Formats: sequence, C-alpha cells, structure tokens
Amino acid sequence: MQKGGKRLAVLVGCNYPDSGHELQGCINDVLAMQELLVERFGFDPKDIEVLTDEPESHVMPTGLNIKKALRRMVDRAEEGDVLYFHYSGHGTLIPSLKPNEPSRQDEAIVPCDFNLITDMDFRQLVNRLPCKSSLTILSDSCHSGGLIDQEKEQIGPSTTTTKGGHHGRLHYSRPKMIPLDTILQKLKQITSIDTANIGTHLKHHFKEDASLKFWAAEDHKADSLSPSDAGILLSGCQTNETSADVNLDEEGGKAHGAFTYAVQTVLKEDFGVVSNREVVMRARKVLQEQGFRQHPCLYCSDENADAAFLLQQLPAPKNDSNN
Repeated sequence: MQKGGKRLAVLVGCNYPDSGHELQGCINDVLAMQELLVERFGFDPKDIEVLTDEPESHVMPTGLNIKKALRRMVDRAEEGDVLYFHYSGHGTLIPSLKPNEPSRQDEAIVPCDFNLITDMDFRQLVNRLPCKSSLTILSDSCHSGGLIDQEKEQIGPSTTTTKGGHHGRLHYSRPKMIPLDTILQKLKQITSIDTANIGTHLKHHFKEDASLKFWAAEDHKADSLSPSDAGILLSGCQTNETSADVNLDEEGGKAHGAFTYAVQTVLKEDFGVVSNREVVMRARKVLQEQGFRQHPCLYCSDENADAAFLLQQLPAPKNDSNN
C-alpha cells in the first residue's frame, strides 16, 4: 500500500468585478467543482483551499496568494497523494524568453492583480512533487493549452485535426482572455515605465514575487522534465483559442465556464471510473453539441493519459451473501 493517500486541492475563481474585463461564471465554477470533489472524489473539505475575488473575500486570488496556496499544497504532499488545481479566469499569451524561439508565445493565467503565473511556474511545481503523487491542473481559461511547460501533448493541435477559433454562442458568452497589449497598458500605468517588455514591469512592481520565467537565466533548469513526470493538464482550449464564459442569467440559469460545465456534465453522466483522456474527449463532444468552437486538450505522460481522472477508485462491491 502506498504511503500518503491524501487528496488536496486549490480552487481559484476570478471574475474581475467592476473592471473592463469582468467575467460572470468563474466563482460559480469553483464552487460547483468544490462540491463535486467532496461528493464524487472523496476530498475532505478542510483539504480544499478556495480563492475568489468576491468583494467579501478575506484572501484575494493575487498572483502571490495563488502561488502560496499551491506551494502549501505541494509542501504537504507525500508519496501517493492526489493534488488538484482548478483555475477559472482570464488567460493570456506572452512572448517566449527562450533565445532559440523568438517568435513563440508562452501561456499564462491572469490573477486579479495581473501578476501573471506562467507555464514555467507550473513546471516548477510539478517538478517538486513527491514520488508516485500527481498534480492535475484544470485551467478554464483562454490560451491554456501547454500551461505546464514541456508537458507531452496527448490531445491537442498536433494529435487531432481541429481548426482554431473563438467560441460560438456569442450572445451569451465572452472569451476568458486579456490581450497582452491590455495587460501592458495597465502595468505601464502602475510602473510609469515606457517599455513593451512585460517582464520589466512585473519585476519592477512585484519584485521577487513575479513569475520565475522573468527571473530565470536563459539556461534555466527550472523547466526540465522530471524523470517520472506527474503533471496532468486539462486545458479549456488550444493555445491559439479562447475559452468561453457563459452568462445564462438572462435565461434564469447560472453563469459558468463552458469547459468546467462540460467536464462536470461528463462526470455526472458517468459515475464509473473515467480516464483523463476520456474526460477531455467527452468534454470536446459536449462543447461541440452546445455550439462552442473551443477544443479542450490533454497534456501528460502516456501512463497518466489513461489513468483515472483524479485516480478515482470504485468502492468495493458489497457482499450480499447470506453466509
């Protein structure tokens, strides 16, 4: 029997209230996922940390607070533990800092204070995991494909034939994306520095709390793959696509992220063990049937692709014998 066996989670929902980037369904997403984790996957509520940007929140989902919560979770992890991070909010693309890839763009999520958390930060977290533990990341955000740096693509633009694009059903939804130029303008107002280098702004304002990507040397080691990689990414869309935030308030329904809702639909329709690969493929089908043009992706090792989502185990059958 493996040591550990804890189930730990960090859930983050950013609606960016009273801003030009406001979303509607991200907090609903994490509250619904919290309930699902407890009822379906055996998580203890005390082992689930929830960060939202509701006005009454005591701890806001800033870049630093999200990274602190993730570090606490990883620090608690032991062999055999199952870790889960759910993010619902805006995503963006930033220029790659790798000298041999000047035209490439890298993925990042956008916390409520715009202190970006990048693909390299998630790679570093995965590399710190104990043996035989796992970290599943579900990112319901734009441009989220590849959010764990150098993770192997199992379902994505290279392995499936899809056309990139924005979401459908435009009347009730908007993309979970803040363009880089918009982020730069906001940071320029804060730092008063006239440069298009986003790393300069983030390091100046957030100091050592800025992403590792902007502090690392060109030959950094933080993003090298672990010998036994335990990162599992379920992304709401491909790198070149947007993920939809769906507002159904006008119809009397709850606002939600299209990908989060699709995953929940898949899991509620099948109470058996569902693999990571099956979750993504079935979520793609749900989104297609609902008229969305985003294509969820899966990035992980070959072994984890066919492993049960969150390593769910069915309860042992009851012995109905009359012995």
